[in-house]
Amino acid sequence: MNYLIQVDGEEFKLDQTKLEANDILKLEDKKFHVLHENKNFEARIIAFSDSDKTATIEVDGEKFQIKIEDEYDQLVKKMGLSIGGGKKLKNIKAPMPGLVLEVMVKSGQAITTGDQLLILEAMKMENVLKAAGDGVVKSIEIKKGNTVEKGQILIEME
Repeated sequence: MNYLIQVDGEEFKLDQTKLEANDILKLEDKKFHVLHENKNFEARIIAFSDSDKTATIEVDGEKFQIKIEDEYDQLVKKMGLSIGGGKKLKNIKAPMPGLVLEVMVKSGQAITTGDQLLILEAMKMENVLKAAGDGVVKSIEIKKGNTVEKGQILIEME
């Protein structure tokens, strides 16, 4: 798995192999000893948000803001589902093939950033697709139980 890591706004790519090459030892709750490229570091998690995958960490007394995007997050962003808040939302497309488990919106419904739109099961995981902008649902092109292909329009927006 590949990760895109943003540290104080600067982006780095990190794959699973590089991640596993680090020696990380948990010292206590939210405090770790890290051995990276033969250098020792003490790291502490100050704050963590699971919903947007951001954290504030302290490494050897210096604070960093980080954001982690896994392959799924990067795919959703590439498909245009991560438009900034307050912007007009475009059509919602399937970020990957899957099975529609639930549709949470109706035609004509106004939605805003963060609203849950539908649940898509893919690779044995339930993925809640959320609105990445504002808009009005023009039509719903799928229903519960449908299988969808990557890039297929799921919800048409006006």
